[in-house]
Amino acid sequence: MEHEVTLIATVAMGVLAALVCGYAARRIGVPVIVGYLLGGVLVGPSTPGFTADDHAAVQLGEFGVIFMMFGVGLHFSLRDLARVKRVAVPGALAQMGLSTALGWLVAHYVWGWSIGASLVLGLAMSIASTVVLLRGLTDRGLLNTSGGTTAVGWLILEDLATVAILVLLPAIVGDPGADSGGTDVGGIVAALAKAAGFIVLVLVVGVRVLPWVLVRIARTRSRELFLLAVFSLAASTAYVAYELFGVSFALGAFLAGIVMGGTSIHHQIEAEVLPFRDLFAVLFFVSVGMAVDIDVVIDHLDEVIVLTILVVVGKTMITLGLAFLIPRAGRELVVVAAGLSQIGEFSFIVGQAGLALDLLDLDQYAIILAAAVLSIMVNPIMYRLMPATERTLLRTPFVGRRMRDSEPGITIADETLHDHVVVVGHGRVGHQTARALRELDTPLLIVDIAAPSVESAEADGLTALFGDASNSNILDHAGLNRAKALVVTLPNQTAAELVVTAAHDLAPDLAIIARAGTLNGVRRLHQLGARHVINPELEGGLEIVRHTLFELQYPMSRLQPYTDAIRRDAYQSHDDSDDNTPQSAPALDQLLTTVRGVDIAWHTLPDQTRFAGSTLGDTHLRHRTGASVVAIMHDGQIVANPSPTTVLADGDLLGLIGTSDELAAAEDLLAGTAGSAS
Repeated sequence: MEHEVTLIATVAMGVLAALVCGYAARRIGVPVIVGYLLGGVLVGPSTPGFTADDHAAVQLGEFGVIFMMFGVGLHFSLRDLARVKRVAVPGALAQMGLSTALGWLVAHYVWGWSIGASLVLGLAMSIASTVVLLRGLTDRGLLNTSGGTTAVGWLILEDLATVAILVLLPAIVGDPGADSGGTDVGGIVAALAKAAGFIVLVLVVGVRVLPWVLVRIARTRSRELFLLAVFSLAASTAYVAYELFGVSFALGAFLAGIVMGGTSIHHQIEAEVLPFRDLFAVLFFVSVGMAVDIDVVIDHLDEVIVLTILVVVGKTMITLGLAFLIPRAGRELVVVAAGLSQIGEFSFIVGQAGLALDLLDLDQYAIILAAAVLSIMVNPIMYRLMPATERTLLRTPFVGRRMRDSEPGITIADETLHDHVVVVGHGRVGHQTARALRELDTPLLIVDIAAPSVESAEADGLTALFGDASNSNILDHAGLNRAKALVVTLPNQTAAELVVTAAHDLAPDLAIIARAGTLNGVRRLHQLGARHVINPELEGGLEIVRHTLFELQYPMSRLQPYTDAIRRDAYQSHDDSDDNTPQSAPALDQLLTTVRGVDIAWHTLPDQTRFAGSTLGDTHLRHRTGASVVAIMHDGQIVANPSPTTVLADGDLLGLIGTSDELAAAEDLLAGTAGSAS
């Protein structure tokens, strides 16, 4: 009876261990993959307590390989690769070749490993984790930057190389029993022929058959049948590749993903398969963790540490060294180097292929696994080192000069920046903000980490600075101490908080207007030094509610207090605890919402105005110009619809309504000094 529940026990305890360790990893800021691997160690044979069935875990892990490679194929796009081909193609090929050579040299000549084992280690060392890279870029708002897109294209090349490695490795190493390997040229040709035959079959026949089957099943509107079809086609294609053509499960699943990714229903395919892919991927990582022998890792700790250094430091130096060959991509290579300074799931797959071919023993495989876990844990530090790395490249002869000559927004003349507005982020919101300020002849400086955005801003005639605004060294060049305001339009909450913090430290008195990614982020940004914080989702929702209630003929007297109360709860809840926020900020927010929908011109009475001490009625403003004063802000207090007896003072902010000619006449009148003629 105990044997009959082995599979159930393995899945149940493996997933439970992965959940607990993954949650703990997430809480302490470590990638969840590390938690999944540690969960596998806990249910593996090297730790006391429950021991899962390693044979069942390995086969379940194969499903993880199938669906991970299926997902890669589903997202594979030659267009994405073509956009960054000038950097990603030569860079990825050179980096993989040099990294493989470095790992092979150390393993073979320093540790005395066999040629085959050294080759497997070098290949595993050259391939970064897709999951870790994408998570790292996303968390730091780098995914859609030029460096992020280059890293993703680089990753596509590595994924393709992984498929090729799994196809060719058995033929390349020859007889696994011989230390010298002995490359089998005939075996390579045969392997390539089989792979080519399978590729032709899938891409010629499969392109016609698989989409036809899926579309017909999708028309039945049965989610269960559709899910079963996708699952079975992906798994059966992988099995046919392995059983009939002698190629890996990975290649079959990858090609099945490419075929299905070309259908009109690929988004639905992804949505249905994603939960299964993630679940089997977790089981794959658990099965990998089960193979880690703690005693072996301790006995070979020096080799684990050396391999980790080779992965983290060695691959980084190799990638950055490519800046001498393609210096115009210096900035992009900084992001790529940080993202690819780790190894993960595809390295495990290559390592498992080495085990199956008797090229690696379990001790050597455990060293690779332990180094992978350490490299993933260290990877976040590499992102923090990016600004210093970029400055080093800029100071490097030849590379720095080429970077400055070819890349936008590298340097700007600090002394030219005075009384300007710094806009961080030139996306949709930043572009609209810059456009409005430019029409008002306001001096602008755009700061963005995406090179295409900087190029777009410069093409529009704007001054732009390329760099990460969360780094104070970049903001030093923005002249914040001479600026009038800073506008942070970044959609990522974490990035916005970093920018506001850095800017407030440099210029504590600067007016900072920030975009909050979440409602909870509103309070946080206020605490960090932002004077005004806007949440686009809240504003959009309130506008929809306002127009809806208006169409339902709700009286304005009931509509406006409702929306004002929501805004107070969201924007002004920080007032009681934040003593650094100017008192005028909440008052101005209230004023702006009160008169929402009415075009108002704001004019500040200058110092030594001739109207200081006079009443509003004494100005005869409406009689002289036709404009009307609908609100006055005095010492942080709002006076709505002021009476003629309201006394004016220097620095009062007057809200005026009227035609453009009337407003211009009113501003001319109010701008007069005490010595001017009446």
